[in-house]
Amino acid sequence: MNHTAYIGRFAPSPTGPLHKGSLVAALASFLDARAHHGKWLVRIEDIDEARTVGGAADSILQCLQAFGMRWDGDVVWQSRRKPLYESAFKRLGAQAYPCGCTRKEIADSRTGVAGDGAAIYPGICRDGLAPGKAARAWRLRVPDEGCISFEDRWVGRVSQCVATEVGDFVLKRADGFWAYQLAVVVDDADQGVTDVVRGADLLDSTPRQILLQRVLGFPTPRYLHVPVVTNAAGEKLSKQTGALALDLARPLDELKEAAGFLGLAIRDVVSAEVFWERAMNAWAEQHCIAC
Repeated sequence: MNHTAYIGRFAPSPTGPLHKGSLVAALASFLDARAHHGKWLVRIEDIDEARTVGGAADSILQCLQAFGMRWDGDVVWQSRRKPLYESAFKRLGAQAYPCGCTRKEIADSRTGVAGDGAAIYPGICRDGLAPGKAARAWRLRVPDEGCISFEDRWVGRVSQCVATEVGDFVLKRADGFWAYQLAVVVDDADQGVTDVVRGADLLDSTPRQILLQRVLGFPTPRYLHVPVVTNAAGEKLSKQTGALALDLARPLDELKEAAGFLGLAIRDVVSAEVFWERAMNAWAEQHCIAC
């Protein structure tokens, strides 16, 4: 790998403070970027403004700094980039089409359930809106041969036939907000991101994003999906499942715990400086493409 070419990013949603699960994702992406002598960007994914919690973004940024993770360049906010999403959407032309289906109609007509638990869209509006139906959302017309395979740097080979396992997916939601899939693809391309390191809860979304990258003529980054932290019930640790905010009074302990979850053996560390040196070396040994 050309060291100067690496650009990574951490892209949290400002729905609350960082917790142990989000720290694992942040630490992995930061270590991968720094181990490859690359840039590490921070993007606030606040495109879903209805779920944004006031002050959460500032709390996230302060937490990253307190834990010793400094980003390169300016922080990017999705809510300020809507013209970019609109431009990409227009480029899709007839590959995007209006959908008038309600969630109930999709659930009643679904052909199955996708890997992320959502109903596979059965193509009800593919050939046009039914009489009396108004457009609620806009979807991408997934080609019949829309099967995607890629090599994940942690998981290995991943394959998904988007046409049959997901169906035509949403680009613009019924509430008027741009969908995550479109926004993240546009942002990664615009920022020149070469490597995406994030939680495995987003693994199922990756084939959709790669398909959209190809349709829009964008390059495809390398991907690395780390395991997600779960609670005692086996649920992904999140704000919705009662995840507690990180303890800013004990950053070293929190970092060592996150590193241990990632399989990095960081022992006998009494300072942040020593932690970062050993964590970087351990990550480089296990995950560097060409450091």
